[in-house]
Amino acid sequence: MRKAKLDLPDEQQRFEKFLRSRQLKLTTERHELLEEVFAQGQHFDADQLHIILKQKGKAISRATVYRTLDLLVQCGLVRKSSFGDQHAHYEAVRSDEHHDHLICINCHGIIEFFRPDLENLQDAICTEHDFRPLHHSLQIFGLCKVCMEMEDRGESMAQRISQLSV
Repeated sequence: MRKAKLDLPDEQQRFEKFLRSRQLKLTTERHELLEEVFAQGQHFDADQLHIILKQKGKAISRATVYRTLDLLVQCGLVRKSSFGDQHAHYEAVRSDEHHDHLICINCHGIIEFFRPDLENLQDAICTEHDFRPLHHSLQIFGLCKVCMEMEDRGESMAQRISQLSV
């Protein structure tokens, strides 16, 4: 059953306008997917989102998830990123926040951060080069604290997992 009112009226309006411009409709499935995307507090991939929706009893096909995520990316409501692995990660774009990413190449953990001084430096660089930025993404690849400690002890991720399961 479709809710009468979405908790994200601005996002729903924006998505509906985007879909209408392409002669598409905001179906129940697209509506449910939009809500779930904005309910996520972290990065997710399409398969994870599909599983979450299935667990909530939503009858949405994997193909619909992928197609709708592509539409949400085109609309600007979702950001699609690649963090050095073979598949895409997604996150809702909230107008009141911006952040960059530290990505662990060992455990694939993602640490989000925001630094006003870094944002100011990027703005200054753009001004210096008479360049108007529209979007940017900073991704720093390396090792997180836990993985550095494991490396210092000569442990592998498999050894660490087996220790935790004992």
